[in-house]
Amino acid sequence: MDLPLMSLIALLIAIIVSVTTSLNIGTLAIGLALIVGNYIGGVKIPDIIKGYPTSLFILLAGTTYLFAIAQTNGTLEKVTKYAIKAVRGNVAMLPVVLFFLAFGLSAMGPGQITISALLAPPAMLLAGEVGISPLLMALVVGNGAQAGAMSPLAPPGIITASMLGKIGLTDVGMVLWMNMLITHVAVSILAYFLFGGIKLLRTKDTGQRESLRSLQVEPFNRAQIFTIIGVFVLIIGAVFFKLDIGMGGFMIGALLSLFRCVDEGKAIKAMPWGTILMVTGVTVLVQLMSTVGGMDLFAALIAKMSTAYTVTLVAGFWSGLVSAYASTTGVILPAFLPMAKPLLQQVGGTDLMALLSSIIVCGFVVDLSPLSTTGAVFIANCPPKEDKTKLFRNMLIWGLSMSVVGAVVCWLAFTVLGLP
Repeated sequence: MDLPLMSLIALLIAIIVSVTTSLNIGTLAIGLALIVGNYIGGVKIPDIIKGYPTSLFILLAGTTYLFAIAQTNGTLEKVTKYAIKAVRGNVAMLPVVLFFLAFGLSAMGPGQITISALLAPPAMLLAGEVGISPLLMALVVGNGAQAGAMSPLAPPGIITASMLGKIGLTDVGMVLWMNMLITHVAVSILAYFLFGGIKLLRTKDTGQRESLRSLQVEPFNRAQIFTIIGVFVLIIGAVFFKLDIGMGGFMIGALLSLFRCVDEGKAIKAMPWGTILMVTGVTVLVQLMSTVGGMDLFAALIAKMSTAYTVTLVAGFWSGLVSAYASTTGVILPAFLPMAKPLLQQVGGTDLMALLSSIIVCGFVVDLSPLSTTGAVFIANCPPKEDKTKLFRNMLIWGLSMSVVGAVVCWLAFTVLGLP
């Protein structure tokens, strides 16, 4: 058995294990890179270690450190409460407000998983209290968080920019982000009207909803005001002054800790170390695959199912289907994005942005499947009086159907119509 095939089998093993167990795919990927690369292929260990994305680690750790501070000292929770209070009893607007709140918070840096975990408990509790379908609330709020995921400050956006930079693609992040936003707005509107939005619009206020109007929120304290200022400094610095996002996150976070705006130990513990290890670990294995020819083999297998005209459809479908069971950030981005360029070379296609957009959009649009992290946090916070089994089934049907819907929509938009 040749080394390219063995490296591809190693990636498939890692994906299958991550789908069927709770094992972190990053640790497994590093172990498999050692076995396949060094023990079998004779690749020197220092050469394998060179595949570890140090700059990506700094980016992810720096941004998540800052937003772990915002989460730990209550800043994000208080922003959420003010947004809920803003609807002033208009229940039909509550999912809409929470969609844009989730989008804004996710895009500012924490990413979709952190914000879904933050918003799921109050959102699902409110859904039960005011008569909103828990399925509607989960899909709209979850997709709002997903819509912000490709922001240049959020982990998936950072990961994508890092990987595309290696193949010479820069300054494409905003196009990819807008494609993500438009898609998730569209599917959220669909979910809103399919699962009870029309009924909410027709329903008049009741005393039961008075709790939204009377929600008491304390003013931001000193630590939270400093944290909000720190986040805006990072955004302005990154956008206008080319501040390194990771290093800047560490700098601002350290200043907030120095001025006692947070218990630094709690903030560091709150950082998503599992996600960071997952993404960087898979990158080690994917880099090894690229070195020994495994990525070209992976592209060849998908190329056999595709033509230049259908490659966005096929790659998008497989991206969505795998993502419904596995992590988009930890599996789809590291494994599928490097494959895009060799795949186009094999099928004779030329529109790399269309293929990249399809892979990314299809990978994320299925993530309200309860087998994905984003969907799972909403299931976990389902109100006690609701049927969790029914919600699980409906969200699974939604997630799997999006692998087909997303692939077809991306093919029509990016290949048939030629949209950017």
